[in-house]
Amino acid sequence: MKKVAWWAKKVKNSLYFCPMKTKTNFLLLYIILFSIGCQKNKEPGMALNLDFEVVEKGIPKGWDVYKQPDNSSISLDTKCVKSGKYSVAIEYTNNSNVYQSISLAIPNIYDGEIVTLTGYIKTVNVEGAAGLAVVTTPGMKVDTIVVNGTTDWAKYEVSLQLNPSKDQQIIISGLLRGKGKVWFDDFSVTIDGVDIKDAKIYEPKPFPAESDRAFLNSNISIPLSSKNIDSKESKTIITNLELLGKIWGFLKYHHPEVARGNYNWDNELFRILPSYVKATETTQRDEILLQWIEKYGEVPICTTCAETSPDAILKPDLSWIGHYQMDTRLTEKLSKVYQNRSQEDHYYLKKEPAGNPVFVNENSYPLMSGTDVGLRLLALYRYWNMIQYFFPYKHLTDKKWEGVLKAYIPKFVLADTELKYQLAVLQLTGEINDSHANLKGVGDKVDSLRGSWYVPFQVKFIEDKLVVVDYYKPELKEEAGLNIGDIITHINNKTIKYIVDSVKVYYPASNEVSRMKNIADDLLRSPNSTITIDYISADQVRRKTELKLYDKKSAQGQKSGNEASYKYLNRDNILVVNDLIGYITLKTIAGAEVDKIKKEFVHTIGIVIDIRNYPHTFVPFTLGTFFMSEERPFARFSKVNMNNPGEFSLYPTVNIPKSDKPYKGKLVVIVNEETLSQAEYTAMAFRAGDNTTIIGSQTSGADGNVSEIVLPGSIKTSFSGIGVYYPDGRETQRIGIVPDIIVKPTIQGIREGRDVLLEKAIEIILKN
Repeated sequence: MKKVAWWAKKVKNSLYFCPMKTKTNFLLLYIILFSIGCQKNKEPGMALNLDFEVVEKGIPKGWDVYKQPDNSSISLDTKCVKSGKYSVAIEYTNNSNVYQSISLAIPNIYDGEIVTLTGYIKTVNVEGAAGLAVVTTPGMKVDTIVVNGTTDWAKYEVSLQLNPSKDQQIIISGLLRGKGKVWFDDFSVTIDGVDIKDAKIYEPKPFPAESDRAFLNSNISIPLSSKNIDSKESKTIITNLELLGKIWGFLKYHHPEVARGNYNWDNELFRILPSYVKATETTQRDEILLQWIEKYGEVPICTTCAETSPDAILKPDLSWIGHYQMDTRLTEKLSKVYQNRSQEDHYYLKKEPAGNPVFVNENSYPLMSGTDVGLRLLALYRYWNMIQYFFPYKHLTDKKWEGVLKAYIPKFVLADTELKYQLAVLQLTGEINDSHANLKGVGDKVDSLRGSWYVPFQVKFIEDKLVVVDYYKPELKEEAGLNIGDIITHINNKTIKYIVDSVKVYYPASNEVSRMKNIADDLLRSPNSTITIDYISADQVRRKTELKLYDKKSAQGQKSGNEASYKYLNRDNILVVNDLIGYITLKTIAGAEVDKIKKEFVHTIGIVIDIRNYPHTFVPFTLGTFFMSEERPFARFSKVNMNNPGEFSLYPTVNIPKSDKPYKGKLVVIVNEETLSQAEYTAMAFRAGDNTTIIGSQTSGADGNVSEIVLPGSIKTSFSGIGVYYPDGRETQRIGIVPDIIVKPTIQGIREGRDVLLEKAIEIILKN
């Protein structure tokens, strides 16, 4: 991480006082990004509570706080105020250069040029810096002013240029870095000198693309059928449709006129398709494409279009342009568009502050009929191009991505029912080999196929066998009749292997352990209220011809969420406090518990952190620092260059700060296939600790902030939108977090009610 350029000037009385503007920096942005993520939705016109006088749950209503867990506080003060009843006080007593902030996201964008934040600040013994900040997103423009030392109440001001057509949010903050105490009071915000309550809210002009409502459905016919799919004519149509899909997507993300929102790009596809699918000769095809591109005018010369960075780890792949024997005029047109591609904000694209792409203004076609072949083809084109230009792990897919489009054109064209279409989408998302490619709203047809009836027990693949591992509701065990540790071999007279092989293409996953976990969750679902199973219990082959199933709530109950997040593992078995071992599960951990956990476990000989779950709270930096005697890097990201789609570069490492009082014992972290995304990132953070051992098995292998895709039929899916790497450049996608010691559950251990991974963790700590 880059250090913040907080400057101070020493004066004769040894106090520090130097308000000044500072440049944007990574750590400040980290604080502001946290604030963005925490903001609640606010109603337009609501009071902004800039004087902190309206209080809710101990903090000013509408504001969010970011505080370090150790020796820090953010509170309301009734004694030291500039005016009114309350000020906000932030205090930190350690010597680390860490940050606290109180931030407010302003709910509207305003029609003006300058936003100004003023506020009163008082400080005592601030050794780092206290100050104000105003930020606009998504461009992350920042202006700050800072104060050091001991100062009485004084008024300070920061201003920032507005761009209402591009800005999405204004955030104001009061900040403290390092040791000392600061009070804030009487904030005010103006737009071009007008109090924000009287300022004019910006109303964007509608884009031409939004007024083009010519197509509620495509009304397209494509002359392909299962009977003629292998004919020469069909192969020509498929090849031509492949080329159209690539050019359509290329123009969507590169042509300046599309980027400006001057065209509804779905509708432009539907306009060209009827004549295009009738083209039988290459010359006829290319002429249609030439006229199509010329419709959008000559692209102006781009003076800011940069060459792809030689340091990029992924580079745009436009090699397909040379694969279709296109007319030279057409290839030159495409080349000219690329050389003069859009460098502005994009109608169909935005960027999250973290760097992952956001796809906007995409019609979901909620009333789509499964018989609409044009919408099905649109779904394929939309998905393929989003992955082509914005997926950081495209180079890791099992199949070369360029060939996937052609392979799926027949699948989507011939998927003439809602069920076939939904299954085709499921299979397509599996081609990116990403466990984040789960589907939301996959469709009622697929859900109906899988069934809404459930067994009352949980099964997992252990030692390559489908094993009963637990009952959701123990009271249903007697009626079900199966014991923990029983092995299921057949469902409705089909072997488990046969069923798995037949459905695995419909379960997107980064690796096989993640796929098998997801399959296991669904194997015993059914559209019927009973199923027949064969199983092995006590070494005897048995059959249950009518195993009763339940609706999901009755079978699995409600998640309690009351499980304690930390405890001692062996308090009752040992005599002295220094032999205690602490246990933490991230499944239920709350941010407020981190301080308590540190104080409770500081004298233990070891701590076990269980991440066989998805963390309830983001803790890499709050809990991670506990295990760091020095600042260390633990991860780095790759992000797409929005001005050159397909170009991904590695960014500087992300570091965990050191602790003033680092933990001295042994840390053992447990992971398995349940460890996904944020859980994997958290494991990476703990791995950087002083004395960490990771045990368990391969994790899910999908890390990085998620980008969502909406497809026709209101189907939602997603992918990992940022690449996550170790500091040395090693990849985590598909591989996951590789344990230092491989430990897997055993069937015998399940039958005996033992957690062999937890036992191994205790063994490692005691040996240490």
